[in-house]
Amino acid sequence: MTNMSNNNGRAFEYACVKELEKSISLHRPVMLNDKSIEASKRAWCAVSKEQQKKLILASKAFIKCLFEAEPLILECESESDIVELSINKDSDAENGDVRDIILKRQEISWDIGLSMKLNHFAAKHSRLSAKIDFGNKWYGLPCCDAYWGKITPIFERLCYLKKQKCTWHDMRDKEASVYLPLLNAFKQELERAYNEDFQIPQRLISYLLGVKDFYKVVSVDKKQVTEFQCFNLRGELNKHGKRHKATVIIPVANLPDEIISIRLKPNSKNTIELFLNNGWSLSFRIHNASTIVEPSLKFDIQFIGVPSNIITINCQWDKLL
Repeated sequence: MTNMSNNNGRAFEYACVKELEKSISLHRPVMLNDKSIEASKRAWCAVSKEQQKKLILASKAFIKCLFEAEPLILECESESDIVELSINKDSDAENGDVRDIILKRQEISWDIGLSMKLNHFAAKHSRLSAKIDFGNKWYGLPCCDAYWGKITPIFERLCYLKKQKCTWHDMRDKEASVYLPLLNAFKQELERAYNEDFQIPQRLISYLLGVKDFYKVVSVDKKQVTEFQCFNLRGELNKHGKRHKATVIIPVANLPDEIISIRLKPNSKNTIELFLNNGWSLSFRIHNASTIVEPSLKFDIQFIGVPSNIITINCQWDKLL
């Protein structure tokens, strides 16, 4: 991720917590965890006024939907019953919590989280290298010797080319000599793991979507829309209050328990497609993330299909720019 993309993403987080604070304060006590938002506030101050305006519009657009799905945000028991807003650390994502913004009530055991995306829909940008055991990291089953035997010569060659300061642009055979053999090794290792452990599909989705249910909030600037998507996989979202019920109902979605097929995407030399049951499907596009060749490549992992009961609401911005 470039510094500009990182700054814009953090600025979006800041705009969201400030707009949430403003809206919630009209109904009940609310506070910001100031220490947690410091980095996002700096990013906010670094972006242009025009960008700030877009981020505010994107943040305002989905808040009504959030309140309708989560009445516990506004329902207040006492003056000391405060909603706390905070922003997760990057290390939380490493530990399996993909949520960026947390809303928490201090007097009851309740919290929800938002995952914020700015003009992209990637689930993760995981890496492959000669040292990364993706099987152990993603779903708890280490990669086998045959996998390491296939990928090690590829990354050894990339190490040599890095020392020669070769660029990816100059490497004319990268698809045939790097992308395709790595994807085939990745595909075969996934198939082997699934044959050995039938819980792999569920664990894979849990790796990509984290250990806590959440709402994904995606600002799509070109469409002047904020997508509000509900990942209620464990029934942690959409709780009724004592006096108010949710007016947007979020069903619990089933995790997959079967791999239907894994294939190279038709007419592609850099993407694997994975089809699971219960409506789940994913694409894994491998790519270099630098100018100079390096012995590590990134996946752009995206959901190309989710269960029909994972609700997506398109929230129009209040006004066009």
